[in-house]
Amino acid sequence: MRRPSPRSLAVAALLTVLSAYGPISTDVYLPSLPDMMRVFNASVSDVQMTLSVFITGLAVGMLVHGPLSDRYGRRRVLLIGGVIYCLGSLACLFAPSIGWLIAGRFVQAIGACAGPVVARAVVRDVYDRQDAARLMSYMASAVALAPAIGPLIGGWLHSAFGWQANFVAMVIFGVVVLLASALLLEETNRQPSLQSIHPGRLLLTYGRLLRSPLFLGYGLVIGFAFSGLFSFVSGAAFVVITLLGVSEHHFGLVFACVIAGFMSGAFTSGRLSHRLGLKRTIAIGCLGLVLFGACGALLAAIGATHAPGLWGLASVVAPTAGYFFCSALVLPNSTASAMVPYGAVAGAASALLGFVQMAIGAIAGVIVGLLFSTSALPLMAQIAVCGTLALVAFFGLVHRHEKTV
Repeated sequence: MRRPSPRSLAVAALLTVLSAYGPISTDVYLPSLPDMMRVFNASVSDVQMTLSVFITGLAVGMLVHGPLSDRYGRRRVLLIGGVIYCLGSLACLFAPSIGWLIAGRFVQAIGACAGPVVARAVVRDVYDRQDAARLMSYMASAVALAPAIGPLIGGWLHSAFGWQANFVAMVIFGVVVLLASALLLEETNRQPSLQSIHPGRLLLTYGRLLRSPLFLGYGLVIGFAFSGLFSFVSGAAFVVITLLGVSEHHFGLVFACVIAGFMSGAFTSGRLSHRLGLKRTIAIGCLGLVLFGACGALLAAIGATHAPGLWGLASVVAPTAGYFFCSALVLPNSTASAMVPYGAVAGAASALLGFVQMAIGAIAGVIVGLLFSTSALPLMAQIAVCGTLALVAFFGLVHRHEKTV
């Protein structure tokens, strides 16, 4: 069977879906989190750990899958990852306790991380910097459909069949994507590195990447911007459902309003980076992260989130949607800028970027669970801190060492 060109629309669509492994695997079951506390007799931090351990698994797995894709090819690593994801999803589906569920989520993440790692590496294999940034922006816009639609579907599945139905959906998703990858994706790594998985060579590669102020700067910008997103993802169900009284069935609508900010930002990013350049677009995005983060924290501090009805809900949703919009200006452009100089080790570079992003996000998720209270202030303040740290990383490292616009 003749597969389509790596630059075809069909492959671009597949790469987009591969990048959505994470959002789909986290956002579909968000409406079920409060009820899972009751089912497993668990605390907020225990249930939230199913999110943080997934992000940790993504971070760890990326360090493995990236170099493996440099050595053995993108396609083979992707297919093996798809099989692992399906097995992990089945383990979650039949988990008898919260401990088993957490373990299943880790296995699920080890498989899921092959998707975004390979997708970024394929884009780097096929496109130059400007085209890669534009494609990643449009991919990010499409990927944002997953967290927009996921909680809607998850809320309906939970209301109709219970929390386990969400993991049935993940199993089906995994099988479909695995088959599509086998049928559509050809190998794009034309020069496999025989030494890429040698421990010494791998440590040297990661060390060289981390010693680059630009690569490290972009990685921290990505990590801190993403940690603000993941802070909201981790705490949204508890704040919106438990504190603000929104039902599981309608939680997806609230979440979709926030994700609409990311979608519009990703669409804007593709055009803005073409006009202003990648660096200026990232700078604008980082400044926006601080502005909207501070706005959300201020509204929570003055008690606006305790206002009845839509006013209280809007005080959380509006600034968070603004933060998501600005994140979409930062993430794809920073990823493309960081990876351009490292075509020979694109898999390792993609893996290390993903590791930094997910590791910082996992820490942020744990903090959300520990600080959860009867107020939205801890969550909104944490989002503001994450945005501020992204801005500091940009001007402290990226802006100082990259003079080109």
